[in-house]
Amino acid sequence: MDKEVKLVKKIKHLLKRAGIPRYLHRYGPKKYAFVTHALALFIRQAGKLSYRRASKLLRELGFMVPTYSALCKMNKRAASILVRLFEQTSSFSSVVVASLDATTIARSNPSWHYIKRIDRKKPVARPLKLSMAVDTRRKKIIALRLRAKPRHDTKDVQYLLQRMPQPKILVADKGYDAEYVHEYCFKQGITTMIPSKKTTKKGFYRKKQRKRWRLRTYHRREISEALFSATKQRYGSSVSSRSIRTQRSDIYCRAILQNLSLAKPEIFNSAHLKQKLLKPL
Repeated sequence: MDKEVKLVKKIKHLLKRAGIPRYLHRYGPKKYAFVTHALALFIRQAGKLSYRRASKLLRELGFMVPTYSALCKMNKRAASILVRLFEQTSSFSSVVVASLDATTIARSNPSWHYIKRIDRKKPVARPLKLSMAVDTRRKKIIALRLRAKPRHDTKDVQYLLQRMPQPKILVADKGYDAEYVHEYCFKQGITTMIPSKKTTKKGFYRKKQRKRWRLRTYHRREISEALFSATKQRYGSSVSSRSIRTQRSDIYCRAILQNLSLAKPEIFNSAHLKQKLLKPL
């Protein structure tokens, strides 16, 4: 029960830092505060549950939470609020090395037995594309973007950089090698560690950034791939929501939980340790 209590405290502290009001609606009976909705939505993602099972589980544990239909409506309404909560978990004063990478999230998760029964060779649903920026030192997600339609990796670079603390070094794979990406980062004062493609030899800003190439720094890109793998193992590689708005809410919930799970307690603060050591016995 200690983990559940700790998670509740983290969520309350996060809502307070983001300045979220206790109730989102002005009129009507104020029966459930927003913290109860947020707790149920986070538990749903952490346990890979449906709205009905998440509401039932929390009620059996003694929490007063809304019904599953109210949680479904709140997940659609709270899309912008979850973005504000995510920004509180990823707002840092400085970032040294940031890594960009992209992956796919399935819209459905049918069993291979079902696929064989309906005489299909593989699922035909188009997956979602998730682009993510990771702070390689803190190993936290600092920016993300979810797309319903496939687009090239370079189309999301400027969007992610505008919504994250400006890093000193940006690492990415060959899929992000484009002249306008190098030019934009150079004008922002960011060093790019992006390998060039075999067929690419030209580019003024690409050549200027290549002079600062360092293989050891480039291998920091593996941290973003490891974070993708850890997130999918914890919260699943597919989403059960149907609309893009609720799918985006689910992804932001997972990113918030991932950042909260990597948060360090205050006892590891150097000033706190120094005060404890100097305290007389």
